[in-house]
Amino acid sequence: MKKIFTTLTVALAALTSVSFAQQDPQFTQFMHSKLIYNPGYAGTSDAICTNVLYRQQWVNFPGAPTTGLLSFDMPLGRTPIGIGLNVMQDKIGFDKTLFARLAVSYVARNVFGGAGNLGIGVDGGVLQKSFDGNWITPDGNGVVDNTIPGYTSGTGTLTATNAGLNKLTYDLGFGIFYTIANKMYVGLSSTHLTAQDLKAAGNVKYSLARHYYLVAGYTFNVGAKHGIIPNVKVKSDAASTQLDLNLTYMYNNTFWVGVSYRMQDAIAPMLGAKFLKDKSLKVGYSYDLTTSKIKGYSSGTHEIMLGYCFNVKKPIKVTSYGNTRFLD
Repeated sequence: MKKIFTTLTVALAALTSVSFAQQDPQFTQFMHSKLIYNPGYAGTSDAICTNVLYRQQWVNFPGAPTTGLLSFDMPLGRTPIGIGLNVMQDKIGFDKTLFARLAVSYVARNVFGGAGNLGIGVDGGVLQKSFDGNWITPDGNGVVDNTIPGYTSGTGTLTATNAGLNKLTYDLGFGIFYTIANKMYVGLSSTHLTAQDLKAAGNVKYSLARHYYLVAGYTFNVGAKHGIIPNVKVKSDAASTQLDLNLTYMYNNTFWVGVSYRMQDAIAPMLGAKFLKDKSLKVGYSYDLTTSKIKGYSSGTHEIMLGYCFNVKKPIKVTSYGNTRFLD
């Protein structure tokens, strides 16, 4: 197990000049946090929404990934502008990524026959990438691995002589998102548009890769209180592609249960509920059952979601008047 961990951390830390696929962290409950993938989503729900996600991946696996996300979006008054904010930290081993991105979208409301809202947005902000080049391998057997540059043997341990990496850079994204409230959504987007290289002393370089996303979902109403909702997410960096398929059952627009399948990675049951009189507060939980080769070394993945929305779309006022000429 220690050898597997060593291989993973070395691969993810980018100690040599390589580019990594699928750098963006994954979320099983992607259908509840669309802004992280698509800035065009900002303001399309006609509500002020805050969403928090925390993911603990591969429980009991040393140095396993942990990800925390805070997102916020809202329409800007009565203008066609929506704004949003994503703040996220992702950590695996000694590798850490932190970013904050502000999203701005133009929202065309009641388009395509008055059915839904179309948002076209961009986001921009900062991304900090860091990892510590001075670390000790879990094996500690004193044998030098010549395939890993910058390593020397010590007294029973292997220690890295690389200086590591701690770089701050800008980050840009673009997206188009269309939604019909409580019925369907579809979005196309891309992150890390600039795809720049982050370099440090020696041979340390981290190359950002553009990521492309397709997310979609549709609600099939079965009677007055039952809904079947398939959701899909496709993520690609043009070198590899990841597909998430989800099927959720919703009861009375209040309780839901579902299951997701991430190809060659995991099967994830999930459940959740909406609270308060207007159902503005929602809580969700998912558990990933690992299906890849790493399943023998982890106890699955936990993910918790908390969201709150305040509807700012005021109901239409109905006015009436009386006239004595029309009493009968």
